[in-house]
Amino acid sequence: MKRTLLILGFLTIAMSAFSQDIYTVSTKTVKAKVPATLWGLFFEDINRAADGGVYAEMVENRSFDFPKPMTAWQTWPRPQLRDGILMVINQSAVNAADPKYMQVSLNAKDTVGLMNSGFDEGMSFKKGLAYNLTLRYRQVAPGIHVRIFLFSAKNQVIGRTSLVLKDSKEWVNQEVSVTPTDSARTGKLLVIFEGAGKLDMDRISLFPSDTWKNRKGGLRADLVQKLADLKPGFLRFPGGCIVEGNQIVHRYQWKHTIGNLEDREPVQSIWADDVPERQTPDYMESFGLGFYEYFQACEDIKAEPLPIINVGMSCQFDAAEVVPTNELEPYITDALDLVEFANGDINTYWGKKRAELGHPAPFNMKLLGVGNENWGPQYAEHLKLFTDRLKAKYPEVKLINATGYSRNIPVFTYMDSVLRARKADIIDEHFYDTPKWFMDNSNRYDTYDRNGPKIFVGEYAAQSDRIGSMKNKNNLLTALSEACFMTGIERNADVVSMASYAPLFAHVTGWQWTPNLIWFDNTTSYNTPNYYVQQLFSVNKGTDVVPLLKDGKAICGQDSCWASAVIDRNANALIIKLVNMSGSVRSESIRLDAGVTGEAQWTSLANPNAGVVNTIARPDAIQPETKIFTVKGKEFKFSAPPFSLNILVLKLNGVAPEGPAGSKP
Repeated sequence: MKRTLLILGFLTIAMSAFSQDIYTVSTKTVKAKVPATLWGLFFEDINRAADGGVYAEMVENRSFDFPKPMTAWQTWPRPQLRDGILMVINQSAVNAADPKYMQVSLNAKDTVGLMNSGFDEGMSFKKGLAYNLTLRYRQVAPGIHVRIFLFSAKNQVIGRTSLVLKDSKEWVNQEVSVTPTDSARTGKLLVIFEGAGKLDMDRISLFPSDTWKNRKGGLRADLVQKLADLKPGFLRFPGGCIVEGNQIVHRYQWKHTIGNLEDREPVQSIWADDVPERQTPDYMESFGLGFYEYFQACEDIKAEPLPIINVGMSCQFDAAEVVPTNELEPYITDALDLVEFANGDINTYWGKKRAELGHPAPFNMKLLGVGNENWGPQYAEHLKLFTDRLKAKYPEVKLINATGYSRNIPVFTYMDSVLRARKADIIDEHFYDTPKWFMDNSNRYDTYDRNGPKIFVGEYAAQSDRIGSMKNKNNLLTALSEACFMTGIERNADVVSMASYAPLFAHVTGWQWTPNLIWFDNTTSYNTPNYYVQQLFSVNKGTDVVPLLKDGKAICGQDSCWASAVIDRNANALIIKLVNMSGSVRSESIRLDAGVTGEAQWTSLANPNAGVVNTIARPDAIQPETKIFTVKGKEFKFSAPPFSLNILVLKLNGVAPEGPAGSKP
């Protein structure tokens, strides 16, 4: 990520035009403790984030369970295929979670095949990397042989193998590995059946062998690594609007997402048709990435798990269905059971289920979101029933409650007043707005009640065009405006305990919403300027907020600059974050109440063109650069480049003493 340049002397490049402006830092006055959860991640299966994204399955519609069961499949050869050779059998009356399977009936001279092109652009193959194909089947009448082929975009065979089937009349899973002899960005999988017999197939699956931590059937390593590199304090999952669904029947039900794949009932995503400009009728949720995998991922990247549960309401932007209060018991039970699944010992029912899945130790979940982007009296009524039951059994779990979809409107004002009156643990606020709004509102939390509920800035992103526009860009201007807002969050860490950008992932051709933090195709991925802002704040989180002032005031736009400061007691360092939103250099003198000495570090995300973006073709058009400089004493000069976020890490001579936390910044 970073290029490091060694600069000898006293910050030579920053000594131009010594300014009369003086920034003062009081390292001995602690204004707030920095929560470990301050900077985190919001995950939702939107923009192909799960299936076709971080979930590494390469076969779309692998179990033929889509509403149109041949979605993403082609028969081979075409059009010579006779009726009756391939049939989709609907068994929904027997198993609603696994409603369909494919039956192949062959005579002695028959040779047929099924070809799958994968998600969006096609399957991406790496030369020399093994790919694991799993066939779930049962033999009705033995005698069919199976061959597997990998094709390039030019329809050339680049990998082949065969599978000798077991003579089993019960469903079995059988795996075989195939290694391509060449790479392909838009390849295909062909499974050929020949011989004489009858075969039922419930799943044809293909995974690369280089998944995250090399788990079979696991996650895409490059995308999870980007999450780990953010050093997140928490991971919110599974969304987002998919928690609610556009109908109650399509809501997210966590119990349907654990255990054997054939027991995970798929549903059509709310994002299949929710965005008129980006219709995606084949967008289904297979739940191969389910709640167990989410908890496991949190553990892997050392993030607190934050699941969100449905409160008996569908998306209020769609059907807005509401379950009557006298029918909420199954929903409340699901919430209680989730806590037991995450935290219960192996002698509890759901703790035992977790252990059977491979994790005997509890996940130690401390946070639970009750409702997503809900609002109004119906939500308030449902929320009270959930809260009373959850708090009675699990008082140690902090509950996060929603305030709707925007700020400072009747919806928000109503929910905020209700939640404050109820002394809620954490209130969730969402902000999608212009860069100017984020710059102007960096002081939003300065006047919040220090003794009231904590705040979770659960979703936020600056919109370069307008909210919901297909023209929004992840450019440097939006990223820096978010950095301005984040200095205000950091300065008010005694009120804001959590914050997360949203959405997280987007496929470059399969997206429904923009902007997004990380973009990818089927082969590679890139970080946006917004990603680097999140990363620079998170990895430089520190432990204690200290005052950084100009003329006795917090720096919230004076001379186009925004700033905040923290102490990192573990590293005995002062960390200054300074944003320059102007198109010219801003020079300041920084005066400390404690001495600093030795090598210091300056990391800058900067470009004179505030419209610069990264792309698949140019993933590093803008990225942070780190320089080392020598500094000593209690005052030094610094010049911030045009359109820049600057992180200064300075070694303190002595450890800053503990001070009172929680006072008004």
